[in-house]
Amino acid sequence: MDLRKLKTLIDLVSESNVSELEITEAEGKVRIVKSAPVAPVAVVAPAPAVTVAAPAAQAEAPAAPVAAAPAAEPEVKGHIVKSPMVGTFYRASSPGAKPFVELGQQVKEGEPICIVEAMKILNEIEADKSGVVTQILAENGQAVEYGQPLFVIE
Repeated sequence: MDLRKLKTLIDLVSESNVSELEITEAEGKVRIVKSAPVAPVAVVAPAPAVTVAAPAAQAEAPAAPVAAAPAAEPEVKGHIVKSPMVGTFYRASSPGAKPFVELGQQVKEGEPICIVEAMKILNEIEADKSGVVTQILAENGQAVEYGQPLFVIE
């Protein structure tokens, strides 16, 4: 990856509300994580990775634990499909199209179940387990975070 492009991505992440950005290209994978100085950042990736820790403003640091509390996963029965990236969640391939899956629908492993748009790129998210969709945890058009639960499959 071009160093100028990498520097631009780092600057964009540090100046925005995005806390994490992951890009995979033919040359490898880059993951940029912005965190408070007290929180350690661990990167586990088979391809080369870059981690950036940008200092958080003092006023934002106390608010972080309060904001993290609602993100705790509720107790659910079944397999949770999580967002693999930060982006915008869409249930269908276009605004007028039929959603990929509905509640109670049987899905097979590898079948597309939604789209997460990140940086103007539409990324199809596939079911990582076969079963029945029992819950849809994100709203159409909603911004989602990395690791946020999207579906429950039993």
